[in-house]
Formats: sequence, C-alpha cells, structure tokens
Amino acid sequence: MKKNKKIAEIIRVDHAGERGAVNIYDGQLLALQFLKSDPDMEKKIAEMKEHEKEHLKYFEQQLAERKVRPTLLLPLWDLLGVSLGFVTGLMGKKATMLCTASVEELIDQHYKSQIDYLEKEEVEESELLTKIKKFRQDELDHRDLAYEEGASKEGPFAFLDIAIKTGSRIAIEVAKKI
Repeated sequence: MKKNKKIAEIIRVDHAGERGAVNIYDGQLLALQFLKSDPDMEKKIAEMKEHEKEHLKYFEQQLAERKVRPTLLLPLWDLLGVSLGFVTGLMGKKATMLCTASVEELIDQHYKSQIDYLEKEEVEESELLTKIKKFRQDELDHRDLAYEEGASKEGPFAFLDIAIKTGSRIAIEVAKKI
C-alpha cells in the first residue's frame, strides 16, 4: 500500500471513530437525561465528549486539508453510535461505563498500531503522530475513568464487552475501505 494511501486510510478511519465516539456519548447523555438518574456521571460523560469533539475537529480538518473523503457510511455510524450509547445508558451505570472502557481498549490498540506505523515508516507526519499520541492518552484516561466508575466485564457484561469490541472492529475495517 502506498504511504499516502495509508495516511488517507488513517485519517478516514480516525475521523469515523471519533465521530462515532461523540455519537455514543450523545446517546448516553440522552438516556441519562431521560432517566434523570445520575448528574455526576452525566458531567463526566460530557467532559469525555468534549475530548472526542477536539479529536473529531482535528480529523475533520485533516480530511479537508488532505482532500480525503470520509467513510461513505457516516450516516449509519451516526445512527449506530447514538443507538449504542442510548441503549447502554438505559442499561445503567455499569453498562454505560463498560461501553466506554470497551471502545477505548480497542482504540488504544488501534492508535498504537498507527503510532508504530508512523514511527517505523519514513513518512513526514510528525504533527499527525503527535496528535495521535495525545488522543491515545485521552482515550486511555477515559478507559481508566470508566473502570473507576464501575465498568465491569463480569457475568452478562462479558457478552456486552465482546459485542461492543466486535462491532467496533468491523466498523474500523469497513471505514478503511468504504
């Protein structure tokens, strides 16, 4: 794969992922506001959403500057992201926080592979590398917060973790190409 094609793929996938994260948090916030159950958790999710919006803004700029088309499936990702967030929000705090932990664990691996590529390949992408490293750290902070707030993979939550990670892996692979 040509280096510039690989960079375009990175930008497209990361844009879709960050947009998906914003949508997941939107869905969770909608559920929490509907249930009026946990203002403290609502505040924490809103703060994490702000980080995701910063990441999304960067990748939107990269799409425009590099003339990279976004994934053609953004409307579907929007619907699925809000739905996942809303459903996990309705399921309660453990499911809400597990959703964040599961997605962030997968994104940690995803960003790590991109960092490895950008560091090993002879590409002039120091700004992109710096941003992905920063965004990866933000995602790890979100994961840690989710576990501090009660994310659990015990019992039926193990199946939820598998479903979220499987869906996210599929979304990543599809967004690379479509």
